[in-house]
Amino acid sequence: MIIDFHTHIFGPDVRDRRDDYARRDPAFAEMYSDPKAKIATADDLLASMDAAGVDVCVALGFAWRDDDDVSRHNDYLLEAAARSKGRIVPFTTVNMASAAAESEIARCVAAGARGLGELRPDSQGWDLNGGEGERLAAGAREHGLILLVHVTEEGGREYPGKRGCSLAAFREFAHRHKDLVIVGAHLGGDVYRDGPSPVYVDTAAQPFLYRDKEAKDALAAVPADRLLFGSDYPLISQARALDELRAAVTSDERVSRAVQGNAEALLGPVSAESAS
Repeated sequence: MIIDFHTHIFGPDVRDRRDDYARRDPAFAEMYSDPKAKIATADDLLASMDAAGVDVCVALGFAWRDDDDVSRHNDYLLEAAARSKGRIVPFTTVNMASAAAESEIARCVAAGARGLGELRPDSQGWDLNGGEGERLAAGAREHGLILLVHVTEEGGREYPGKRGCSLAAFREFAHRHKDLVIVGAHLGGDVYRDGPSPVYVDTAAQPFLYRDKEAKDALAAVPADRLLFGSDYPLISQARALDELRAAVTSDERVSRAVQGNAEALLGPVSAESAS
């Protein structure tokens, strides 16, 4: 079984009304105002999974600022997951700067959410290590949720959507909340390069951020039981992401843990009607 722990889907109205959403949400405008920026629906994701041989995907929300956009996207994620017969696992979105955050988390959990992400506190204007972050941690603890955070790697090139949560802020939050299950997107900003950490990390956008020997070194720094395969679909095709992971991780055991074992340890045994 292959589990992709980092994919993105939006409702068809977001793709069809891209300009409207970009006008009212700065983070969305930064990442998706360009017509060439890929926006995928749940049907697109399922087709990609079939083509790439991926059995189960975690589908992530977006860091909207507006409460209505948050709840609308969450509804789409939850409905898509319900229709997918186990193939899509929903991680809904939340804006901790909103007074409605706790009630939205509870509503989504009741409808089947397994986690919150991709969290981008800097994009929404709240402090991961302030009062909002403490409320987030309390909600995750109460509901047994996984937190998946976009982590900004230090240095490197600039690109749309790079800023979301600094590596320093992410590291501080993780060490203050070691009882929580926390996943750092994009290898957690290379968080393991500086030593031990209590977090899991995914490989989302690996081919864009870490190449060749750099990718091998970054992946080798992550303990085998903390690495999760993530494609960042539709930014990168799932087939390409799998090929890049296998090329950079030469151990069959580490690959197996990354594409299945570690994800199952977090999500529990997963099953999908079309799983091979």
